[in-house]
Amino acid sequence: MITIKNRREFEKMAFAGETVGILLSKVREAAKPGVSLIELDELAAEIIESRDCKPSFLGYHGYPAHICTSPNDVIVHGIPSDYRLREGDILSIDAGAIYEGYHGDAALTFPIGEVSREVRVLLETTEAALWAGIEQVRPGGRLGDIGHAVETEARKHGLGVVREYVGHGIGRQMHEDPQVPNYGKPGTGMKLRKGMAICIEPMFNLGSGDTKVDTDGWTVRTADGSLSAHFEHTIALTDDGVRVLTEVPDLGYDVQNG
Repeated sequence: MITIKNRREFEKMAFAGETVGILLSKVREAAKPGVSLIELDELAAEIIESRDCKPSFLGYHGYPAHICTSPNDVIVHGIPSDYRLREGDILSIDAGAIYEGYHGDAALTFPIGEVSREVRVLLETTEAALWAGIEQVRPGGRLGDIGHAVETEARKHGLGVVREYVGHGIGRQMHEDPQVPNYGKPGTGMKLRKGMAICIEPMFNLGSGDTKVDTDGWTVRTADGSLSAHFEHTIALTDDGVRVLTEVPDLGYDVQNG
């Protein structure tokens, strides 16, 4: 079901989104060689609690952690473990927070130390695709415009586009209608309107877009073992214009320079 939010509801989503942005920034800062994924999850839990929020992910359909930690060939839904980060890894963090019943949801992928130029292009292009999709968000715009803009960025560099997992509406539920694919045709799909909030989240692979799921039922990997990147923001169509609710403050890394 698609929900239409008012100004008061958007402000609650904005606080939840700000919490997610702070969380992503601090987890990124803490993610160094030798640090375990469980330690990052514990940090995320502390940040969410310190902001009087609740985690969107913990317990969601039985998910056992506060954030998703997806290294290297893991696309999404990686469960925090005792795996310790290594120089040259890449790591995706997906996080959600709830404030007074309203959700914010965002993700980013970053390098651990030095990575190759090919990997930098993967990260840079996936983030650029997110912003290309956001540029298409406007009242009267169509979902196909967003998907086409996202997919176009991947095609420029021959990256695989994950099609099985897509963006979504968001509000009192973390996942609401409509689905927001990372592919599409301009001028097609549902029209957007004021009061809606959506999450755009491109997932690109260095290989094909095909996926597989581990036996834990959660961890989604690239089928060919190639590296994957994932970026996401929560975007609101407010009376005052389009607003990104989950911007990450002081990210502290430059994809261009590693």
